[in-house]
Formats: sequence, C-alpha cells, structure tokens
Amino acid sequence: MEDLQTSSRRLHDRVAIITGASRGIGRATALALAAEGAKVVVNYASSSSAAEEVVAAITDMGGNAIALQADVSKADQVDALVNQTLEKLSRVDILVNNAGITRDTLLLRMKPEDWQAVIDLNLTGVFLCTRAVSKIMLKQKSGRIINITSVAGQMGNPGQANYSAAKAGVIGFTKTVAKELATRGITVNAVAPGFIATDMTSGLKSDEILKYIPLGRYGEPEEVAGMIRFLAADAAAAYITGQVFNVDGGMVMA
Repeated sequence: MEDLQTSSRRLHDRVAIITGASRGIGRATALALAAEGAKVVVNYASSSSAAEEVVAAITDMGGNAIALQADVSKADQVDALVNQTLEKLSRVDILVNNAGITRDTLLLRMKPEDWQAVIDLNLTGVFLCTRAVSKIMLKQKSGRIINITSVAGQMGNPGQANYSAAKAGVIGFTKTVAKELATRGITVNAVAPGFIATDMTSGLKSDEILKYIPLGRYGEPEEVAGMIRFLAADAAAAYITGQVFNVDGGMVMA
C-alpha cells in the first residue's frame, strides 16, 4: 500500500463510511480510500478484532480510521452509526454500501428466514444507510454513494434466489435514488463484482466457473476497490450517476 505522504490524496479530509469493512472487498476499499486521504469509518457487525486490524493497517500508513459496530439491517443501529460518525469526524462525504451475506440453497429448500435474512442485510441495509446519510449530504450539497451489487443481480445464479433478488433490488434502488438526489450534487452508483477471491466465494471456486469468465481468473478485492475509489473521487466521477459498473472479468457483457 502506498504511503500517504506520496499519495495523490484525492480524498483529502473526506469522511467515508464503509459497511462490512472488516474483510474482503470492504477491507480493500477501506485501505484504498485511506490511501487517497479519506478518514475511514470501518463498520463491522461482529468481528471487532478484524475491524481493528483494518484500522491499525490504515494508521500504520499514516491514515485516519475508526471502527464502529452496527448491524446495518437495523434502523436504530444505522442511526447510531451515522451519529457516532458525525460526533467523531463531523461529516459524511462517502458511503460505500458493501455489507452482505449469503444463505445459498435451491428455491424449494430455501427457508423463509434465509430469504429474509439476505433481503434484510443486502437490500434493506442499503436503504437504511443511504437514507441516513442522504440527510447529511443534502445539507452539504455534495456526496458520493456507492452500492455494491453483483453480477448475480443481473444474470441470476442457481441456489441464490434470495441473493440475486436483493442485488437486483440494489440496482433499481441505485437508479431511483440517483435521480432523486442529483440536483443536490450527490451521485449514486453501483459496482457489480463477479467472482472475487473473498471468504464469501471461497466455497464456490471451480474450473466450471472459470469457463464463464473471459479473462480466465477470479478477481481480487483490490480490483473492485479500484473502481470504488474512482467513483468516490470528486473530479474524476463528478458527472457519473445512476450507473452500474461491472468488475467481473467479462462475465456480463451488455
């Protein structure tokens, strides 16, 4: 990771909340935004040790980060997360809605509680966090909201009816909110990863999947974080909103 002393610091003094930032894509995003000068809120649901490790990594490279616990599927905990961010860092400039879970099984075996748990975190959590920070960003007349969807929300995936439905919902939500907030200088975009080498996909790797990836390999969290970093920057992405960017090795080509 590049030291902050030599970084271009395109996000100098911006405050970024990243949900589910203790591992995988969230962790890589926290490090990437910190390297650009952002003050990062590392949100986590249960693994405080992993979140504090991310904070330590950012601090070691000269950055500024804090870890805040919240289950973003719960409205009261989301409000507490945003309020604590304001108390400690005074503003919110960037929200990355990354937190997500899977409860995979075929439709006929899927329990209602498995359906609901995935919808609650992966879709309702995006709604709750976006609604909470939008109030702040509207007053600031600026902001960047980046929602993590998935290629599963575009093409479907057997055994993931709940996950695919939630991620498709994130795309529709992104486009609608982008239109609602555009006049106040707030952009809302989505990033759709394909098969990325994370804990969430560790059990899915197979030669069969690689056949559907034109680049012939799994992606890395840092490659997704690079797109998020681009969308978070003021000058580079100021005229982009309501879009979905695939980071998937060519799996989905519209």
